[in-house]
Amino acid sequence: MARLIAVPLISTLLISAMLLVLDRMLRLFDFVASEGGPVSVVWRMLANLLPEYLGLGIPIGLLLGCLLAFRRLATSSELDVLRAVGMSYGRMLRVPFMFCIALAALNLAIVGFIQPLARYNYEGLRFELRTGALGASIKVGEFTNMGERLTLRIERSEDEGRKLSGIFVHARAPGGDEVSATAERGQFLRTDDPDVIIFRLTKGTLIHQSPKFATPRVLTFDQHDLPIDLPKFEQFRQRGENKLELTLPQLAAIGKNPQASEQERDVSRAAFHFRVVEVVTMFLLPLLALALGVPPKRSTSALGVFVSIVMVVSYHKVNEYAQGVGARGDLDPLIALWVPFFIFAGLVLWMFYTIAFVPGGQPIGALEKFFAKTWKAIRRILPGRRRKVTAA
Repeated sequence: MARLIAVPLISTLLISAMLLVLDRMLRLFDFVASEGGPVSVVWRMLANLLPEYLGLGIPIGLLLGCLLAFRRLATSSELDVLRAVGMSYGRMLRVPFMFCIALAALNLAIVGFIQPLARYNYEGLRFELRTGALGASIKVGEFTNMGERLTLRIERSEDEGRKLSGIFVHARAPGGDEVSATAERGQFLRTDDPDVIIFRLTKGTLIHQSPKFATPRVLTFDQHDLPIDLPKFEQFRQRGENKLELTLPQLAAIGKNPQASEQERDVSRAAFHFRVVEVVTMFLLPLLALALGVPPKRSTSALGVFVSIVMVVSYHKVNEYAQGVGARGDLDPLIALWVPFFIFAGLVLWMFYTIAFVPGGQPIGALEKFFAKTWKAIRRILPGRRRKVTAA
């Protein structure tokens, strides 16, 4: 049983994570390239997105792992043998619940502690890319403004930016002085001051214009060091302004804090209950997997797999909507999130009771019959069309 569950569980997690990462990777590459940032930041941003993907991927993986395990036992008649020797469904669910407890603890750690921090780090990287604080590169062949008083243009860049050539520099001083310079080569050098760098120019011409000069001064040089003040970047906001970036203990503290505003308490309580409900729901998934994974006798229908995924994803979307309702204060978060949970739990328990304790019971028997009749009608039509085409 453990092996039957582990293989589809791990496969589902890997495939879902890869698909989501590949989809987001293309957009991140476009975003980073348009902002002129280093490519390495894409991998850091993807790493911070993985906890969010696992928050939904782990429940889906647990559901499919258990469901496909019971389905394989049922279609190979092994389930009938186990039932015939006196093994109840409750006994068979021990191994799935062992997986469930371990994955629920992991998911609680992810959505309660890891995911909020990763979300904040991801938003911080996006902010640094937009402001240029991450070390955005100077685009070759384009005019680049470094602050309000300095403009650069570089024709060619070699050795990862260490060797620059075809350089134009225009700087403006507060007193009205302007300096323009062209040089064959250049190189950026660090200084002891973290807010100042040296741009060393080689073999060029410098023009100094000032209100004090009747005519601009022209200087030809073999080497000239131009100090550049790095622009001041706005600091990224503190973690906690967005309540989704707070851990479970922090959300609970704000929700109980009488000094916090009513809106802050509603948003914190809604986020807290949403995460707890998502974790508690995982304990219903083995029961749902058993109820929908066992097809009717003499049938190999996979309708239960489709229905189970639709149910879990739909319930997740209902929880997201309920979180928004609770955060706006339209309804108490406790009611908005836990009432749908008890309705979903009641439906799952009814399905499990039907298949486990009702002789010949099938929770979605009506759907199975409807789709079976529909498929038979389609098959009855298709061969008729083939015969007509052949006769013609």
